[in-house]
Amino acid sequence: MPTAIVVCGAAGRMGRTLIGLVSRNEQTVLAAAVEASGHAAVGQDAGELAGVGHLGVTIGADFAAVAASDAVALDFTNAGAALDHLGIAAERGTPIVIGSTGFTPPQQAELERLAPRTRCVVAPNMSVGIAVLQRLAAEAARAVPDFDAEIFEIHHRMKIDAPSGTALALGRTVAAATGRTLAHDVVYGREGVVGQRPRGEIGILAARGGDVVGDHTVIFAGLGERIELTHRAQSRDCLARGAIRAALWLISQPPGRYGMSDVLGWR
Repeated sequence: MPTAIVVCGAAGRMGRTLIGLVSRNEQTVLAAAVEASGHAAVGQDAGELAGVGHLGVTIGADFAAVAASDAVALDFTNAGAALDHLGIAAERGTPIVIGSTGFTPPQQAELERLAPRTRCVVAPNMSVGIAVLQRLAAEAARAVPDFDAEIFEIHHRMKIDAPSGTALALGRTVAAATGRTLAHDVVYGREGVVGQRPRGEIGILAARGGDVVGDHTVIFAGLGERIELTHRAQSRDCLARGAIRAALWLISQPPGRYGMSDVLGWR
């Protein structure tokens, strides 16, 4: 029997991509689609909005009305809306996959408090390739702890948070692998006469422009050599496919907070 999916943020770029892929996947069925109250898409057919034809699923504005324990919510909205949806999911026992980013420290703390109350996968990037990049970055960081670590990312001009949640996650991965922390060892961009690069510093730099889906590069620079690990998202399909994979895995899991490494069976 196909897994029921609720798409939150249905009118967004990721939402429309998810609706299209969910509707074409034999393992999934679109059960509901949700947008913010007052959005122009509310009341429209989700399939027609996504360009995949009439699906008979009307976009609503009330997640609580469609949240259920046997349907997985896919949330690509914003930090505030995602927390609201997570709170409802925790009350209803709804499994939820959260790909939203831009959480402030207090919002992140609230997410960590709520997520274990239901079945929840949280990842700033649902791409399977990014999960592989994180694993390789951790191994490289441990292998060359004396190399300088730099992380570079570029996204489309419409992205509202910087650096990307994925870049921050990569920074945490490198830091954790070498006994460092983002709070004490990361610098975000550089300007002016900054002096020599301190040993142990992790640099994270963000660029914005055009319609770039998302590129991330982790650089380990040594003396006379460097390692560059790069992932390029050529379309949002890779993010959506990873989210659907997470949903299919999550529906049969016990309550808890999970990441893509759990989905891929790495821990």
